[in-house]
Amino acid sequence: MHVGFIIEHWDNLEPTKSSTLLMIKECLHRNHRVSILYTNNLTVRNNVVHGYIYTLKPMDKIPENVTTFYNKVEFERSMSALHAFDCIMIRKDPPINPIVFNFLDAIKDEVIIINDLDGIRKANNKLYTTTFHDPNNTYLPITHVSGSKKFINRIIDESKKEKMILKPLDGSGGRGVIVLEKNARTNINSLLDFYISDSGDNYVIIQEYIEGAEDGDVRVLMLNGNPIGAYHRKPAAGEVRANIQAGGSAHKYTMTEGQKKICKKIGAKLISDGLFFVGLDMIGDKILEVNVLNPGGITNINRLNKVKLQKQLVDFLEEKVEEKLEKRIELEYLLKRLSDLRE
Repeated sequence: MHVGFIIEHWDNLEPTKSSTLLMIKECLHRNHRVSILYTNNLTVRNNVVHGYIYTLKPMDKIPENVTTFYNKVEFERSMSALHAFDCIMIRKDPPINPIVFNFLDAIKDEVIIINDLDGIRKANNKLYTTTFHDPNNTYLPITHVSGSKKFINRIIDESKKEKMILKPLDGSGGRGVIVLEKNARTNINSLLDFYISDSGDNYVIIQEYIEGAEDGDVRVLMLNGNPIGAYHRKPAAGEVRANIQAGGSAHKYTMTEGQKKICKKIGAKLISDGLFFVGLDMIGDKILEVNVLNPGGITNINRLNKVKLQKQLVDFLEEKVEEKLEKRIELEYLLKRLSDLRE
């Protein structure tokens, strides 16, 4: 099969940290054709969506060492109609220009796209958890979202907690996450001036501070509605953010029974929304975020547990492509039978 990976840029991949690179390498091991695409290279040619793609040249022997593999990759550049792909994986951090999804809409009935475009639209920000039904906050923290400084100030005043978490709605990688403390109340308006524009177009999240957050969080990778691995992210000294991009460190972790039950509870919804590969950020038995565009963590889980999660990912891609092919063959057969009956 021909698999496309939409990424930021090949040069930005970090071989020892990139989950995407492990997936690409596994696809090549299975003799699949692999190409990468950049969003600024999508185009329409005579009403057909194309893209300048960079196809990895075949290797006589694929190096086992991922850094060596990365350094030896060579590309062939060409323009191709995107419906020629069997599967496309979107592996680019948010935000992504919505126009990109409009390009991909033209091929979504012909090509497997992970994750589903409508699902990404629904979950491409931190508001997705509002679609979960958890009125008693059993597995979701108390969360407020607004572009109103007045409302945010009101929430802070009404909170009985001494600490709360403030973060931008469209951030990723831990960027912009801070802890608000009530004893520093005089600084809050200045912070809100920075985060929220006068137009109110910039939204922020104000969230309850969960006890134990100072020890970091847990990244759980979900595939087809089930957890396939997890690891503990601990923040660096003097840092509140546990994200690896923010200097956090990765540690082995065994999920609790409570966390497994929560994953099972939301798994069916993820599948129904076409969100087959996602990353959950959890503290204790609370889900903080659902990452649907470019969830990372495969390299850390592999290293800490002596596994190769990329094999499960590519198995899943193959199954989805085969399933679509079978449906196409069945449809063609039914159409032929219908045509024969009419004759």
